[in-house]
Amino acid sequence: MPTPLALSPFLSTLSDALASHGMALRGGFVVAPDDAVPTMNDGRAARTLLLVGNVGGGMWPAFAGSGALSDPHPDRMDRWTRRVIDEIAAEFHATPLYPFSGPPYYPFQRWAARAEPVHVSPLRIFIHPKFGLWHAYRAALTFADVLDLAAPEEIDSPCRTCDGRPCLTACPVGAFQEGGFDDMACARHVDGPSGTECRDRGCLARRACPVGRDYSYPAPQMAFHMEAFLARRR
Repeated sequence: MPTPLALSPFLSTLSDALASHGMALRGGFVVAPDDAVPTMNDGRAARTLLLVGNVGGGMWPAFAGSGALSDPHPDRMDRWTRRVIDEIAAEFHATPLYPFSGPPYYPFQRWAARAEPVHVSPLRIFIHPKFGLWHAYRAALTFADVLDLAAPEEIDSPCRTCDGRPCLTACPVGAFQEGGFDDMACARHVDGPSGTECRDRGCLARRACPVGRDYSYPAPQMAFHMEAFLARRR
């Protein structure tokens, strides 16, 4: 899928800097008054916002290879992300924003829907038409200049034509329903003796989605995220 950021040498250089840490530009937009984008650190108005995230397992080797796994803090991936993005933001004269900081908490989901053709899946997380459920938003960068960005592609949700929606039937304890997610039922199962498959290899419901399977996370990354999920509910 073409990126709207490839036309500018500046943004190409920024993309390369992020790629050296396994991250990727995830689209962007010119800021409008109702986008709830804060002013930049130097007090200037933010004119452009770019989203930064991971696609597939590309970020895991950089994170694991950085030594961050030995960080005893429970939010070690967030802390590593902040170190990486703060440095890149300073280099490119941007202000970094994070979904895990706050209050105030920033509307990353609204920004993502502005920047890319993502849609809410039956699992209540965004699905991308190419990457499926195997992507995430780690940060945003705001700039004082209006950058030349192409409009994001308009692609309908793949869930609308999905045969049978296997994601809703794959969970052994039925934690996912059309109306929401029973996180405690999920946590009890994953943390119990019958939850090994989900705990070690990732959520069965997420893995049941047929979209973007080539981008699924490697098993160590799956286990890392599942352990983080459990740690917050123990």
